[in-house]
Amino acid sequence: MRRKTRKIRVGNVYIGGDAPISIQSMTNTKTSDIEATVSQIQALAQEGCDIVRVAVPDMEAAEAISKIKERITIPLVADIHFDYRLALKAMENGADKIRINPGNIGSVERVKEVIHMAREREIPIRIGINGGSLEKDLLAKYGNASAQALVESALRNVKLLEELDFYNTVISIKSSDVRVLFEAHKLLSEKTDYPLHIGVTEAGTPYSGTIKSAVGIGALLLSGIGDTIRVSLTGDPVLEVKAAKEILKACGLYRKGVVLISCPTCGRTQINLIDIANKVEKALENIKKPIKVAVMGCVVNGPGEAREADIGIAGGKDSAVIFKKGEIIRKVPENEIVEALLAEIKKL
Repeated sequence: MRRKTRKIRVGNVYIGGDAPISIQSMTNTKTSDIEATVSQIQALAQEGCDIVRVAVPDMEAAEAISKIKERITIPLVADIHFDYRLALKAMENGADKIRINPGNIGSVERVKEVIHMAREREIPIRIGINGGSLEKDLLAKYGNASAQALVESALRNVKLLEELDFYNTVISIKSSDVRVLFEAHKLLSEKTDYPLHIGVTEAGTPYSGTIKSAVGIGALLLSGIGDTIRVSLTGDPVLEVKAAKEILKACGLYRKGVVLISCPTCGRTQINLIDIANKVEKALENIKKPIKVAVMGCVVNGPGEAREADIGIAGGKDSAVIFKKGEIIRKVPENEIVEALLAEIKKL
């Protein structure tokens, strides 16, 4: 069962409570390059991204937010470090949420200024805690960026905001160590009901990073923990959204689009199943119907083992049968398999 959390509004998207788990990504463009940033955000939104974050390293980036906001349809989060003035300017220019580490943006008075504007404009704050930037006293206390250290840092920052009468908060604790990440979130989820943004930081390249993220994020989601997710990859941010969707689908938490199941092939297979599966996957990328499609190599794996699929194929000798909910509806030659399957999907 999913952990019960507070519900926070970020622009036109809700995080926590009974809201669906949202997918986030972050642009890798220079934020002040408005054209490039807008183009990337639009591509992310098209792929299924719910919330996007942009880096705000300087005032030029903070000023660009208003123009970016005019041309996008998903909520924008401003990522702020060190300079509280950037947080103020980002909010003035329409940021839907800000990401800060209260401990690194200056004195309590400066934090108060940020909190005051956020409360006034009903802008949520994401407290971001990272294993690579823990407070020195916590590193000295625990010896490393352990799960306990991450949680203590997060709760310390939450307390600071609560003392300033601010509760419109999302917590994010990140680690590149999957085991530490899992333990930290299990511990944190027992101590607070704020919504949690989860993800493996510095996960790696699209191949290794997706695997690491699937393990870390998937384990948490299956434990009922997590209200919004980001898959952090060294590559095109669109790949982050694709990976996030597949992780949610695997956990039974994404109700849009196609779930494709396909067998690994073996010596029984008598059609070019690998090529067929890849073509089907590519053709179904933009289908929004919540359906399950099976691409199976032989009658052993389909339609029997894939009986729960809405529709699928099972290979034979240079041919395949098409089946719906386990019932065979017709047989087609190998060179017509993909076209015939897609035609049947359109009828669903």
